[in-house]
Amino acid sequence: MSELAAAQGAAIEVRGLCKRYGDYEAVSDLSFSVARGEVVGFLGPNGAGKTTTMRVLTGFLPPTDGEVRIAGYDVFSQALPARRAIGYLPESPPLYPEMTTEAYLRFVASIKGVARSERRSAVLRAMERCGLVDVRRRVIAQLSKGYRQRVGLAQAIVHSPQVLVLDEPTVGLDPIQIREIRDLIAELAAPEHGAERQTVLLSTHILAEVEAICQRVILIDRGRKAIDQPLAELTAGGERLEAVFARVTSRDVHAVNDVEAGR
Repeated sequence: MSELAAAQGAAIEVRGLCKRYGDYEAVSDLSFSVARGEVVGFLGPNGAGKTTTMRVLTGFLPPTDGEVRIAGYDVFSQALPARRAIGYLPESPPLYPEMTTEAYLRFVASIKGVARSERRSAVLRAMERCGLVDVRRRVIAQLSKGYRQRVGLAQAIVHSPQVLVLDEPTVGLDPIQIREIRDLIAELAAPEHGAERQTVLLSTHILAEVEAICQRVILIDRGRKAIDQPLAELTAGGERLEAVFARVTSRDVHAVNDVEAGR
């Protein structure tokens, strides 16, 4: 557990996580924790096991071994409270294109357990935070990709979760849309009206987003943790995060090549 997580209490706890598909081990003995209110970049090259880990965290996949807790709840033995404590934006947002923005968010609020008396205000708050009020009555299929991504973010926060997990939230967007969504994520991570800061785990290939938003970096490679450090420490010598990423992952590739070559 990080010092911050130990001091403030962990919003996410992962202990000895393994996920195997037959003989292939996608995630191997992965352990980390994220403190309440911490914003962490979850990085790795393609195929490193990031999305598999996130799907286990959010209860969509069972682990082969290990333990995962969200806000203190085991994601499988205490699935309902764990899922209520987490908001998830997968790489492809789970939208219903034939519904209007507002109707879709009302539907999501109902299935996420928001009380009927609180749904209207919860949906309005999510639309306001995600800049969707002006398109509340538009059919989702008619929205631009950037606005659809905003709807995806709104569905992730409509039930006011303690933990927000975002998997490639800007994939496929143009540069202007990327900047808009990046700014929106930074706002979502900030406390709202004096409320406790939201815990965010952000997976992205755009390292500038991590440098702009995150306090800490967890980097995994081939299913194992390679780095778990505060961003300020990683870049203290003036090295950019992109250079750190390339150095660590290329070193691992060279080590594999040496083993395969018998060196």
